[in-house]
Amino acid sequence: MSEQVAPSPAAQPGQTDPAVVEQPPAQPGKSKGRKVLGVVGLLLAVVAVGAAKGALHLWEQRDDAVQAKVGECIAQLPEVAEGQEKDVDSAKVVECTSTEAAYTVVGRVDHQTEAQARSGDACEQYFKEGEDGYVFSGGERSGGKFYLLCLTKKS
Repeated sequence: MSEQVAPSPAAQPGQTDPAVVEQPPAQPGKSKGRKVLGVVGLLLAVVAVGAAKGALHLWEQRDDAVQAKVGECIAQLPEVAEGQEKDVDSAKVVECTSTEAAYTVVGRVDHQTEAQARSGDACEQYFKEGEDGYVFSGGERSGGKFYLLCLTKKS
């Protein structure tokens, strides 16, 4: 025996046929996850590049003198008249046998306040009578304190 299926009643104008159900287009679930992973990956890459550039900048701007010890030598610094001071970005530690060596570190004073570093008085004890002494001060990497390098012209 054969079955007959009755046609659905004709839809009125402006109405949809109840037998025909429209399904929304299928959205693949994996592509949404991949998009999120792609965006996260891109953000991580941008952060990594930025961090690398920042580290390189700090490396290039490092102050060699922050690790200088008594007996080591410093390359030429700008000339400064007695009683005057001049801002210098950094001092370069060099081998004392190098032709670049201009000053010898005869003393080092750490943990100075900014006012103490500006006065340079803590270096007086390292200079001999009649000897020209020079003071290089720099900021320590942490704690907001300063260090002083007490220098004499290399002979």
